[in-house]
Amino acid sequence: MKRKWMAVMILSALLTGAGSTYVGMMYFKSDDVQIKDRSGKSNLLESVKNNGNSLPDLAKIAQAFDLIKGSYIEKVDESKLVEGAIQGMVSTLNDPYSVYMDANTASQFNDSLDSSFEGIGAEVTIKDGKILIVAPYKNSPAEKAGLKPKDQIIKIDGINVEGFDLYQATTKIRGKKGTTVTLEIKREGVIDPLQFEVKRDEIPMDTVFSNMKHEGSKSIGYIEITQFSKNTADDFKLELSKLEKQKMDGLIIDVRGNPGGFLLSVQKILDVLVTNHKPYFQIQQRDGEKLPYYSKLTQNKPYPIVVLVDEGSASASEILAGALKEAEGYTLIGEKTFGKGTVQEAVSMGDGSTIKLTMFKWLTPNGNWIHHKGITPNIEIKQPDYFYIHPLEVRKTIFLDMNNDQVKIAQQMLEGLGYATGRNDGYYDTKTERAVKAFQNQVQLPATGEIDTKTAQLLEEEITTAIKDEKNDLQLQVALKYFNK
Repeated sequence: MKRKWMAVMILSALLTGAGSTYVGMMYFKSDDVQIKDRSGKSNLLESVKNNGNSLPDLAKIAQAFDLIKGSYIEKVDESKLVEGAIQGMVSTLNDPYSVYMDANTASQFNDSLDSSFEGIGAEVTIKDGKILIVAPYKNSPAEKAGLKPKDQIIKIDGINVEGFDLYQATTKIRGKKGTTVTLEIKREGVIDPLQFEVKRDEIPMDTVFSNMKHEGSKSIGYIEITQFSKNTADDFKLELSKLEKQKMDGLIIDVRGNPGGFLLSVQKILDVLVTNHKPYFQIQQRDGEKLPYYSKLTQNKPYPIVVLVDEGSASASEILAGALKEAEGYTLIGEKTFGKGTVQEAVSMGDGSTIKLTMFKWLTPNGNWIHHKGITPNIEIKQPDYFYIHPLEVRKTIFLDMNNDQVKIAQQMLEGLGYATGRNDGYYDTKTERAVKAFQNQVQLPATGEIDTKTAQLLEEEITTAIKDEKNDLQLQVALKYFNK
């Protein structure tokens, strides 16, 4: 009898409770989707409670509990055994988006979805067992430190993260404002790991930025959405109304580097942009049933819309991009998106802990599943090479005849700033030396032709300024010219 009720207790922790549902970071109330028993059968917990049958698998769980509790060489905490059982079951799914969070971790996770939180300001995910940066938030400590999409986190404060789940990693990364976390990063194209010391700060959720741009005789509205938070949809509608009153000839929606957010926010935005002749997305349940979501809009906007996307555009951003592309035929410009197409339900366990379990797929209006594939833009274009340059880490002066990654990065920066090196293979030749001297003269440093820490710092600052200059933003410039076709 004791074993049966221990099994019931463990199953109760697993199968009871209700919560919110989200895609990546995208939340919507569970009554927005009719969540039903996926198997069509009575659930296991109710079977045990109602008929009292001792099922072999449950008896085995209870037997293991009794054995460890009663015979292990040291006294054990019963609650930790239950927690471990839950974590073990979830881990067997081999799904990075299905995670058990204890009460403390769940609280921190919920805080990160509030209007502001303290941390480094980056969306993190797991792919093929690797902890990756999806995208840093706009003007966040992570962005300022130089973290980029697809950076793989190897260590956090010297601790190897191999085997960590997503929320173990994010818990260690987050912390109080003013404290520092050291991340060791593996980056594509760089042989040696990179180290970043990031000072945590309060991360406000100001997510909508807009202005009017001009291309020839056209006035083009521009709205950047950096994340889909609680207030994003209201802010978007307000800024859109302001731009429309200025009689714009077209609209650019920029979701580059936007890692996602509340699903309800993107739904409210799509409600004013997508007509009701097609669903703006679909939810596919385990049994294959598809639940389409429609707006009530009968007439689309009187101006064309272009959406800017890149590899940091994920989850909610992909729902927006997919809806505008497939339901309305609007043009996407930039690079292929991240590729996050599953839906999780966060189920409260009643004691503050949560199981976040993958339960659905989301599909584009045409029924496409973009998971691990991303959305390909209509017009594919990359930014100038120096937009993808790695940080220049000069601990010792580099000079003529040296050959390493830091020389290569410096050459790419110099070329991007207009100082011709003639090569970017990492060999410090005389032409590279002349380019360094020219740069040093321009920024009023001694023209030694060697790259010391001060020269490296000013190179970083100049290239950052160039990246922020929208005249150098090829994707934006292509979008602006699109309206003059």
